[in-house]
Amino acid sequence: MLKALGSHYPRRLSFQSSCPRILSIYNGSQYRRPSTALVARKPFLSTSFSSSANAEKDASTTSTSTNRPIPPSHDWDDNPDLSISAFNQLPSSNFGVNQHMIINNEFKEALRQILWQFRAPIRYAFAYGSGVFPQTALAPSVSSSTLHPHPSPAISTVQGGEGKMIDFIFGVSYTQHWHSLNLQQHRDHYSAVASLGSYAVSRIQDNWGAGVYFNPYITVNGTLIKYGVVNLDTLCRDLSEWDTLYLAGRLQKPVKILRDDPRVRLANQVNLLSAVRTALLLLPDKFSELELYGAIGGISYLGDPRMALPTENQNKVTNIVKNQLPNFRRLYAPLIENLPNVSFKDPRCSQPNWADDPNTNASLAQDMDPVKRGNMVRRLPKAFRQKLYFQYQSKFQIPQLEFNKMLEETSDEDPTRIKRRQGGRFEQRVAGDEHQALKQEVGAAIKKTIRWPSASQSIKGIVTGGASKTYRYLKEKSEKYQEGQRKEKEKVEKEKEKERKA
Repeated sequence: MLKALGSHYPRRLSFQSSCPRILSIYNGSQYRRPSTALVARKPFLSTSFSSSANAEKDASTTSTSTNRPIPPSHDWDDNPDLSISAFNQLPSSNFGVNQHMIINNEFKEALRQILWQFRAPIRYAFAYGSGVFPQTALAPSVSSSTLHPHPSPAISTVQGGEGKMIDFIFGVSYTQHWHSLNLQQHRDHYSAVASLGSYAVSRIQDNWGAGVYFNPYITVNGTLIKYGVVNLDTLCRDLSEWDTLYLAGRLQKPVKILRDDPRVRLANQVNLLSAVRTALLLLPDKFSELELYGAIGGISYLGDPRMALPTENQNKVTNIVKNQLPNFRRLYAPLIENLPNVSFKDPRCSQPNWADDPNTNASLAQDMDPVKRGNMVRRLPKAFRQKLYFQYQSKFQIPQLEFNKMLEETSDEDPTRIKRRQGGRFEQRVAGDEHQALKQEVGAAIKKTIRWPSASQSIKGIVTGGASKTYRYLKEKSEKYQEGQRKEKEKVEKEKEKERKA
């Protein structure tokens, strides 16, 4: 497992996993502190997850060769080297393969064909949302709705004939240059603000909200899509530091990566590991997979002001997790198995092909030792961790001078890239706080991280999308919200009916 994930954690001397199907992903999982050379290990094996070979192929399709030597091994999650430019500079050859979800091949090709309709260079791209990963059970159908003018049969089949707009994120190297080229080819994708030119568009993108410029309700290859453009530097910073959690939150849920980039893959692996650590702080000592993935999936919605409006289904996180459980497991189970303070504790995990079973809700347990949890606090993303520290400075009434000194001592700057972050007395005191109080403070830090970027990004959407498209978007969201309320009401009534009959 270590080889594909590059997870350089001290392992327990005697580790008996209750989930050998996940542990068999990699050989050589007992790993000591890294030396100055990378240790050769076997790649991600297809025995743990179905069609793993396809994901490995997806993960390697954009790999580029280079003569630049591979840097010395180090704790990649503590000191990620985001200056890399090639895949063979990642900690291992199959590093981050867990990020690549398995989807229908024809559907994947249809999504990739959409990307080829853009001449402006797209370095990194992923498709996400209910148009790619259903949030409810769909009845098989090949009929298409009126939403997509002329969709490919693969898209109609996967969406069950419901017809849902497909969301994309495009990572680009040079914002203004990209919009300049795209305006020449697709001026009709933009609102009136594009008449000000590519410089104005790029300034709006980079300096307002979360650094994303969305063009919604665009028809490409007969399919209705929405695409957001983000600079790769902005994306990597959010993934590694959680300064807005806007895109980091999206990538904490299953997405289909269509074009990959080594820097983003490394930064996103840090993001996924950070999501696990944050969720563990929110959970008790024993919990289920649904509770864990629900906590992770709920991070990005916790401070989103849209969730307080009648435009979002309040059961959205539950629906996502329940209907995408195998994908969440593929994304996070290898990371969980490689952390020293949490493990699967369920005999069902020993059954063949359990990882692909959506009906298995495995049990887990975490070590509540304050030293280990203090290390977890210390290894949270920089921008988010500072917000949590300020929360507890106020709660513990720490004098400002003492607090400033502590912040200096916990600086992430480490030019040698060999210093591993360890929690001190303050972090242990934070981690040892009463569970509900800790949950409240972590939640407050998440809300402070998300609230303003998400709100300002929504306001920006009115400008970049135009009034008519904004109205259409809000109307559809409101309809989804009402539909969710109706289904929830029907569910409650059915349960009451069962109780009366019983």
